[in-house]
Amino acid sequence: MPKAPNIITVGESVADILNYKERLLDAERMKATKEQVIEEMLSNPVSVLKTLKLSLYEFLKVFWNEVTEDEFKDNWHIKYLCDELQKLAERVAENKPKLYDLVINIPPGTSKTTITSIMFPIWCWTRWYHFKFITASHNSALSLESAEKSRNIINSDKFKMLYPDLIVNEDKQVKGNYQIVKKEYINPERARLYKGGTRVSTSIGAGITGFHAHIIIVDDPIDPKGVTSDTKILEANKYMDETLSMRKVDKDITPTVLIMQRLHENDPTGHILEKEGKKVKHICLPAEIIDYKEMVQPPELAKYYVNNLLDPKRLSLETLKQIEVDLGEDGYAGQMGQSPTPPGGGLFKTDHFQIVQTLPSDVHIINTVRYWDKAATKNAGKRSAGVKMIRLKNNVCIIVDVKKGQWAVEERERIIRKTAEADGGNVQIWIEMEPGSGGKESAEATIRNLIGFVCDSDRPQDDKETRAKPYAAQVNIGNVWLLQGDWNKNFIEEHGKFPNGKFKDQVDAAAGAFNKLAAKKIARMLT
Repeated sequence: MPKAPNIITVGESVADILNYKERLLDAERMKATKEQVIEEMLSNPVSVLKTLKLSLYEFLKVFWNEVTEDEFKDNWHIKYLCDELQKLAERVAENKPKLYDLVINIPPGTSKTTITSIMFPIWCWTRWYHFKFITASHNSALSLESAEKSRNIINSDKFKMLYPDLIVNEDKQVKGNYQIVKKEYINPERARLYKGGTRVSTSIGAGITGFHAHIIIVDDPIDPKGVTSDTKILEANKYMDETLSMRKVDKDITPTVLIMQRLHENDPTGHILEKEGKKVKHICLPAEIIDYKEMVQPPELAKYYVNNLLDPKRLSLETLKQIEVDLGEDGYAGQMGQSPTPPGGGLFKTDHFQIVQTLPSDVHIINTVRYWDKAATKNAGKRSAGVKMIRLKNNVCIIVDVKKGQWAVEERERIIRKTAEADGGNVQIWIEMEPGSGGKESAEATIRNLIGFVCDSDRPQDDKETRAKPYAAQVNIGNVWLLQGDWNKNFIEEHGKFPNGKFKDQVDAAAGAFNKLAAKKIARMLT
């Protein structure tokens, strides 16, 4: 098909052009015959495109080559995400209270940043030039790169031809903070300028005082390299809770869009989803549903997977196998499966726990201990846990009971005392002593509270994962049993997520109890 000068190609066939025309041109222009439509599109496509109200999905395809020279590879998830973002923006434009914030989990390499952080703000300006955006990422370089690519699109010849009335304010055009200006022509030689919306780009932890947004976009708030750092995770969660949440034009209307790969059970996605009463639409798209079908949200989206793959063009089965080799089981589970722990478990093979209905007779028991891992304060994101474990003559260990909760100090000490009374005097009690003088004082206070019982403090020298390894070795060969109880399910789940899970207290207490039992050199029978 011959191309006229300055043609902006929308599709690669007359059928594509007709689809655009039939769906998007207004009623008056549709009075033309199909032949006239084709002739006009071929002779002057720019003038026709200027009349279109492109959807975000169409806008993405038109301007794709302004961002990258790579061929555009379409897939169902691209249009789905574009449509979801468009619905969110249209509600803001109508000044309606938001229905929800949007949380999107999707693997890297699926155009998530191009859709959400680069194209979406510009498309909004073509409809509502007054929109203000705040965009954030885990570091300033990533955030500024997306902002710069957006600005480059606006300054491109293609954008100027299609949207000549929108420009970047020359007085405010730095990468991290620029403003849109709308030109309204009074006559062919004179235009009135209206200052419009802004894009302010920031990073987790950076100050953003004085700026407010109609839409907040958070793209990858955690660096995969720093996922093992609880400090970085807490910093990201706190920044979203206490800083970005206050930077809204209207707190009832402004939505937050979080898009990321899952990296940790308590990453910003997990943190938000755990909040009771929080209105969130969760879109979760693992790379494959051979092992991760249960992660798909909404569940009905699984029907769009082709041969169990989200995007066979970008993430083929062979490609995913190579990625798993590079990332390892844990990394693959989070970044590709959107599950912060591998399906078969991490350190612990949880399917090797054996649940028993009753305990053996006392004659088979060598020793019994209760080990407490105490949290310092209530509602600090940590729990206290006390695990009671017995060791049999055949060296099988049975976890008999688990007490856990987020308790204030007085309530915690009352529960520890009450539990000791229920366990009886033949149970050795251990209290984990946290580092520092505060940990020593806390352990000593608990021991004073347990007057009349055999108890002592334990100051571990290694980190939690190292302490858990001897215990895990026995769990993984089926040598640790659980007495049936309502605590079993949560106990097993925590082990399956360890060491990446939000809570580690039950594992830590169980490992402490095991290590004390395993250290006994002289067997003594308790009656």
